[in-house]
Amino acid sequence: MSEFRPARCFHPDIRPGLTPPFNIMQIALFQPDIPQNTGTILRLCACLDLPAHIIEPAGFAFSDRLFRRAGMDYLDHLSLTRHDSWSKFQAWRVEKGCRLVLFTTKAASHYLDFRYAASDILLFGRETAGVTDEVVAAADARLVIPIKPGLRSLNVAITAAMAAGEALRQIRSNG
Repeated sequence: MSEFRPARCFHPDIRPGLTPPFNIMQIALFQPDIPQNTGTILRLCACLDLPAHIIEPAGFAFSDRLFRRAGMDYLDHLSLTRHDSWSKFQAWRVEKGCRLVLFTTKAASHYLDFRYAASDILLFGRETAGVTDEVVAAADARLVIPIKPGLRSLNVAITAAMAAGEALRQIRSNG
């Protein structure tokens, strides 16, 4: 795998083969391991015109039929960058000056109280294990979507949709 593999890009500010501009909110998935969730989140990114990043290793092959089925033909309308490792993603992100906003069940800050910026990268962890301590330490903000006590978590695709919706609402009302 190479560090940067752009997919076909259809955002008006992006031409195929170029990295996305950094004034567009982006979504990143840390080592996703459920192909249906990843496909659904990438479909969300395609529909909302948000660039997406996958931080490898993923727990499935991108040829996996469940991944392709969940993403459907929307994957052809997506700016997708795959990074070989966390360290390569982190170096890229720091170089670009993007703020990293981690969504985690272990955060104390409510996602509705946070002030999002257009250059944010919303990061979601592995469904079965979350993220590593190194990733938590690197995050500029750690946010939670509160749920009923006694329950573990929301599905990651639902969390990504809620987070992206709130972030886009704020960015568009402030811009």
